Amino acid sequence: MTEKVIYHLGNCDTCRDIIKELNPSSEVRMHDIKFDKITEKQLDAMKALAGSYEALFSRRSMKYRAWELNKKELTEADYKKYILEEYTFLKRPVIVSNGKIAIGNAKAAVDLAKEIL
Repeated sequence: MTEKVIYHLGNCDTCRDIIKELNPSSEVRMHDIKFDKITEKQLDAMKALAGSYEALFSRRSMKYRAWELNKKELTEADYKKYILEEYTFLKRPVIVSNGKIAIGNAKAAVDLAKEIL
């Protein structure tokens, strides 16, 4: 059995609301990305399921514009680097379970999360 993990931000109301809706069992590991940085290995595993680092990257992060990344042509290597450098660049929550991944807070992602948990 593969590990079930929810990568989230504990102080994010949207993450909290989604987690409450998902009502994860005790076998699901909660990973607060603010206090427990994502490792390169974890991010690579997410990328393998998601298909790209870009799929995991949040353009909604306040730092996206502050760092003027909106004015740059970002590569996969850039997406990876920025997510590892600054936790707010991870689109969240990310739910990994049984070899599947649900990314973000869109209804379809939440529905998928319910399905895979």
